[in-house]
Amino acid sequence: MNVILIHPHEWGSKASQGTLTLNDHRFVHIASVIQPKSGDQLRVGLIGGQLGMATVSQIDNQSITLDVTLDTPPPPPLPVTLLLALPRPKVLRRTLQACATLGVKQIYLINSYRVEKSYWQTPFLEADALRETLLSGLEQGRDTLMPDVHLRKRFKPFVEDELPQLTEGKQAWTAHPMPESVPCPGNITAPSLLAIGPEGGFITYEVDKLAEAGFQTISLGPRILKVETALPALLSKLFL
Repeated sequence: MNVILIHPHEWGSKASQGTLTLNDHRFVHIASVIQPKSGDQLRVGLIGGQLGMATVSQIDNQSITLDVTLDTPPPPPLPVTLLLALPRPKVLRRTLQACATLGVKQIYLINSYRVEKSYWQTPFLEADALRETLLSGLEQGRDTLMPDVHLRKRFKPFVEDELPQLTEGKQAWTAHPMPESVPCPGNITAPSLLAIGPEGGFITYEVDKLAEAGFQTISLGPRILKVETALPALLSKLFL
């Protein structure tokens, strides 16, 4: 936990300064891991708002009281909309945490021929579970802006009906290791889209449909990578 995140309902206003008392899992982490003393400072952030510092004014076995000052904007988001074929549930959590940590703010979890139907039934896709996963990523990346996650269970209607609007005026890539793929570009600053397939990759039909929507196939080389490896590698190459 590299930042203590404050929920808007706890803060109660848009004030840049105030006092906050914690007695939940954040207090447990602070007390057991950070082990601050009165007068020490901790990094804090208001979800959806500013980052800042908090001075420990009081701490005991039950709670911690912080004097909070919020005065720093969160890091800029990556200029990318991610289309991610729904991974296996355990991989999904790690992948979404990585997205939040790296600064992806728009995520479309899409269906694919090689996505098992049972994956869509995972409790990890429930709103509370998604929020918990994304918050963990924000805490790691010292960020406050929550990503938006959109679920699209039908590939063809999404690609034909929604994708044209999403791609309008933007570069778009499909990560797919095939002979005609071009090397992954770098130093991208303009708004873009990136599609990443399931563990077995997109099938030819899906690659072709994405190409019809304006997606160019790119590759990181001849090696076949797992989704949780490919995602940070691609984002780092493209934008960081």
